[in-house]
Amino acid sequence: MIFNKNDEKTSFYLVLILLMIFTNVTGCKDSGVNTENPKNEGDTNSNVEFWVTDVSKDLKFEKQQLEDVTGNILNTKKIVINAESVFQEMDGFGFALTGGSAMHIHNMSASARADLLNELFDYSENNIGVSYLRVSIGASDLDAKVFSYNDLPNGQTDVNMEHFSLAEDRNHVIPVLKEILQINPDIKILGSPWSPPVWMKTNNNSVGGSLKPVYYDAYAKYFVKYIQEMEKEGITIDAITVQNEPLHPGNNPSLLMPADEQAAFIKNSLGPTFRDANIETKIIIYDHNADRTDYPISILNDPDAKQYIDGSAFHLYGGSINDLSLVHDSHPDKNLYFTEQWVGAPGNLAGDLQWHTNELIIGATRNWCKNVIEWNLAADANQDPHTPGGCDRCLGALTIIGDNVIRNSAYYIIAHASKFVRPGSHRIESNTTSELPNVAFKTIDNKIVVIVLNNSNAETKFSISADGNNVHSKLSPGAVGTFVIKN
Repeated sequence: MIFNKNDEKTSFYLVLILLMIFTNVTGCKDSGVNTENPKNEGDTNSNVEFWVTDVSKDLKFEKQQLEDVTGNILNTKKIVINAESVFQEMDGFGFALTGGSAMHIHNMSASARADLLNELFDYSENNIGVSYLRVSIGASDLDAKVFSYNDLPNGQTDVNMEHFSLAEDRNHVIPVLKEILQINPDIKILGSPWSPPVWMKTNNNSVGGSLKPVYYDAYAKYFVKYIQEMEKEGITIDAITVQNEPLHPGNNPSLLMPADEQAAFIKNSLGPTFRDANIETKIIIYDHNADRTDYPISILNDPDAKQYIDGSAFHLYGGSINDLSLVHDSHPDKNLYFTEQWVGAPGNLAGDLQWHTNELIIGATRNWCKNVIEWNLAADANQDPHTPGGCDRCLGALTIIGDNVIRNSAYYIIAHASKFVRPGSHRIESNTTSELPNVAFKTIDNKIVVIVLNNSNAETKFSISADGNNVHSKLSPGAVGTFVIKN
């Protein structure tokens, strides 16, 4: 059509056409339709829960409304989720309930303790839903004193465990565990020994030494007795590790247990004794740093030992978290667990959050770990108690002073995962970069949970594409966001 500028009628229609075009364009923008999306799926921020820890904005694991950042989506980075690509099932996220942690919690008033335990272990809206605990079999270095469950005068032995007693754990650990189980009966509990009774050791001392082969069978009975006696208390031990940090004999308590000795103990004593006693508790090996993946691999290479083993456990005081995948690739039929990492007092939330989220919440789970446990749940303002020679700078996830509770770095680190990634969730595929490391999970109620760290030095915009949904957000440098996408 050729328009005559002098034709008033024609000019009217031209203006009307231009007005309709303009209205359609602006209407598209106002409706939130994503012009990048050929399926017209659009921005689904309204279907997303967003929780953030951002030290620069004084936000500590707080639920926030997603800001509208769709105006410049062409320049945002993209995290793409593939929910059809499924990896390990998750057992949970949590803390070590040391003897000292239990003591501080147990010494609170009944009402304050109930409030705290509900906040930690209940799954309802206002709580963080911790689903995994690690306890020590006997004393750890964060107990008030060194003890085992079968301490005897010098020169005496008890190979049949006739004098075995949980008396020390009945002071604080068992009462607190019972209250936790009333809140979450399905919580998984892992037990780890720091040392056998000293009469079983080559140096007759709580520090260092090795397990005498003559007492392999007696020590296997010690584990069985522990599991059975805890079961009588109504406490199911889901798994045990054979030895905490077997290559670090300088702690108090501690034990040196090289890989060949651990393999011999498992295949000749612990495994058969569990089998004969119908013990279903999982046996997990190693329980030490990522720099010695040869340790668990060598044990799993022994078929006589491997038949009794569920998987391997790791800490990250040495090595690279990515090396854990070497163990998985060598023995993909066996599980991986992340069982300990400390935060050094006095703590630095910004630095702790960034490192622990990158290496553990994201790194450990992307490298096949079924859980993540922070060390430890609680201490007082002086990081007490601890044994002589034990850790005097281990900052609890909580600092407890009477009934007053201060929430520290590990609390927020774990909360970003534990509240949303319940046991039975599965890790699923997501692309990741050094600037925006992330990990994704599909929950048992078909939500998608994505935990994202801004590991760069600048505010970063990004989108998350999952199951046809597009979520747009941004994070400050060092901030962590958990996105719960509801289908």
